Amino acid sequence: MRVGDFRSDEARAHFLEVYRDAMAQLPPASETRDVPTRFGTVRVYRFDGATDATPVMLLPGRNASTPMWRTNIPALLTHRPVLGIDLLGEAGMSVQRKPITGPDDEAQWLDDTVTALNLDRVHLMGVSIGGWSAINYAVRRPGRAASLVLLDPVFTFAPVAVKAMLVSPVLVLPGVPDRLRRRVLSWLSGGAEVDDSLPEAALISAGSTDYVLRKAIPKMITDEQLRALDIPVLALLGGRSVMHDAGRAAVRARNLLPHAQVELWSDASHAINGEYAAEIADRASAFWDEVDRRTGAHL
Repeated sequence: MRVGDFRSDEARAHFLEVYRDAMAQLPPASETRDVPTRFGTVRVYRFDGATDATPVMLLPGRNASTPMWRTNIPALLTHRPVLGIDLLGEAGMSVQRKPITGPDDEAQWLDDTVTALNLDRVHLMGVSIGGWSAINYAVRRPGRAASLVLLDPVFTFAPVAVKAMLVSPVLVLPGVPDRLRRRVLSWLSGGAEVDDSLPEAALISAGSTDYVLRKAIPKMITDEQLRALDIPVLALLGGRSVMHDAGRAAVRARNLLPHAQVELWSDASHAINGEYAAEIADRASAFWDEVDRRTGAHL
């Protein structure tokens, strides 16, 4: 099994240009590190917030990376420090060197990252695949994450919709016209216009065309894993998400998670993080403050 990589030197150069432009729209990072793990190096950015409260680590979606959080990071920084990572095996500055064959490997490289950063406590926030990455880590490494904020996570509370599975290959197949690719991205994002004028849209488009992802499809989180998850979870689901049945997802999350606050945001799409950046920051901050108070963590 080969590892994820850019299609060519030209594709790498194009992606790096788009990535640099997108990163320039973020607040300056106070620290940038390439953390060694047993599956490759993971790019980590630290953004210092208004307080020294327990930091939040952001896990991006598919074909995305840290710059996709352009509208979220400034809002979150008013509450606490932020760590942005590029998922290993996805388009970004992380470099995969060993095959990632399933959920155990996904949890392992993230645990290696958390360990290398000497994080005694960290809150995880993930969107889409990043949400799955967060909960997959928590169920396989109990006690490592302080809490989870899951933004319309896939493969987590409800299966991915058949239509979404059928159209997603359009984003990565070579030779697909840009117009068609943008239409699919727009549909996945709830109907919003998608063009390269938005840095995060250009980033996702470049990630889907320039990078070849080679790792196992995520496995659904099981009932038993959800019941055993012994940390607080805030799940914000997009009522207009096309990735899954959000109502079904909300019911399953409420029924199985022992320490969860599950909210169905009826007007939000799968692109909930960009649509409601300020609202998510306020809601998540109140959640994190409550978690930290209950555990006696420094605020």
